[in-house]
Amino acid sequence: MTVTTPTPQPRATIPAPAQPLRPRVHEDTPGDADWLELVEAVREAGQYPTGAEAERVTRIVLAALGAHVTGEERVALAQGLPHEAGKMIAAQIPATHPLTAREFVESVAARVEGATPATARWDVSSVLGVLAAKVGEQLTTRVLAQLPPGYALLFGRAELAATTA
Repeated sequence: MTVTTPTPQPRATIPAPAQPLRPRVHEDTPGDADWLELVEAVREAGQYPTGAEAERVTRIVLAALGAHVTGEERVALAQGLPHEAGKMIAAQIPATHPLTAREFVESVAARVEGATPATARWDVSSVLGVLAAKVGEQLTTRVLAQLPPGYALLFGRAELAATTA
């Protein structure tokens, strides 16, 4: 019986980068530029002091909304938004019961550190108003038809009640 031992291989040393690694610049692809454009629109609508704050709020609201929109409207919404936003909508597990608009705002308030119902309503309206402008009137109407009454104002629309004769 012959036993052979592997010949030791020389070790390669990989030098550390001269500068710290930075995240990839988002403007590399059109989808990333669209995401930054969406966040900037939310920053302007909500009058947030920084893009980072607008992005944080946008992510929280889109994730919350993604759990409450289902079926074809969910697919159309995800396709009508920048790739990053669409992923947030599509990645959510559908809610077991629909939230009223008030409960939806309260659920966002619970996710935003230091938020009150009033500031959360501002955050939700800032994001959903921009979202409605981005996806258009027709899809916004379809999404609102799927949600309980009371969401229209969050999307920047008046909600007219039908009168009974």
